[in-house]
Amino acid sequence: MARGVYIHIPFCHQICNYCDFNKFYFKNQPVDEYIEALGKEMALATQKNPEGFRHIETIFLGGGTPTALSPQQLDKLLTLIHTYIPMNSVTEFTSEANPDELSAEKLQVLFDGGVNRLSMGVQSFNQELLQKIGRTHSNEHVYKTTALAKKIGFQNISIDLMYGLPGQTMAQWKDSLEKALVLDLPHFSAYSLIVEPKTIFYNQYAKGKLLLPTEDLEADMYDVLMQQMELHGLQQYEISNFAKPGYHSEHNKIYWDNDEYAGFGAGAHGYLAGVRYSNHGPLKKYMETVLAGELPIVHEHEVSQAEKREEQMFLGLRKTDGVKHRIYEEKLKTPIVAHYDSVLKELVSKGLLEHDDIGVRLTRKGRFVGNEVFQQFLLEE
Repeated sequence: MARGVYIHIPFCHQICNYCDFNKFYFKNQPVDEYIEALGKEMALATQKNPEGFRHIETIFLGGGTPTALSPQQLDKLLTLIHTYIPMNSVTEFTSEANPDELSAEKLQVLFDGGVNRLSMGVQSFNQELLQKIGRTHSNEHVYKTTALAKKIGFQNISIDLMYGLPGQTMAQWKDSLEKALVLDLPHFSAYSLIVEPKTIFYNQYAKGKLLLPTEDLEADMYDVLMQQMELHGLQQYEISNFAKPGYHSEHNKIYWDNDEYAGFGAGAHGYLAGVRYSNHGPLKKYMETVLAGELPIVHEHEVSQAEKREEQMFLGLRKTDGVKHRIYEEKLKTPIVAHYDSVLKELVSKGLLEHDDIGVRLTRKGRFVGNEVFQQFLLEE
């Protein structure tokens, strides 16, 4: 049974140099037709499996950029969501946003349509770095949009930051953190740059034209991040996420808890009834399939028991409270030590994990090498 719904809006007015998500330039795209197809997909899915959508807790509009849509298009999208997704249990409704696209009219449409959480892609407060990564907003956009959103009634506002950017210095990173924290928001996400295939940065990296900070400098940036968030009363509840009490991202916690969610839209992924699936990515194929009355699923994979064990560990360990024995045993019908006893002992001996009667979690030291720790739980074919 799905706890959350992810809806993919694959349109952008500007393609960022680091982005590998399914996206298309907004201009000359069939945006209105795509929104209609989204409604059709939601209708098909909820008709096929009404029981699986009765207790939706979270909705997340991602992309691409949902705020690339016009106010009228946003209103249509939200109307369709309310038509086909039961809203009685929804407590968190998030939309991703670009600071320079959130007009007062769009913010009001989102607010009136039930969106109660904004996640803004700020990434940096250094204009030179913003240009390097392909962002178009300014610091003034961030300040104005944040103030306007608060005025309209949004209380749950998060911004994304990035470190380990090309040519980024520690001084620039500290300055961005300082400017971000002055906004006094309840939630921040901060990610190190990963150079993904099929991105502009990947092509530059392959040609030796992308100058990145050293691993040591990136680790120091992460250390500063954790220190500053703690000093400002923001609890680290996941490797890259920090929040005031009561403002954790409930939708993202569904992923980290390895619980089920539906994914709608071109290139969207979902996890329902023990099956992970992905939709057609190309717009034409996605829309043709949906308008023909079929779900646009291009790939399905039934998750094995071994994969469920692995996922429960490497996803759950992203959270600072880690993987609890009780929940693991409820889901997997076996204790953690039945499969991972030797791995746990080795990682505890290295100071990377804590293991007690409650569960297993990364130490502060372990957070710096999280991916290396997670890989130790991928033991089975």
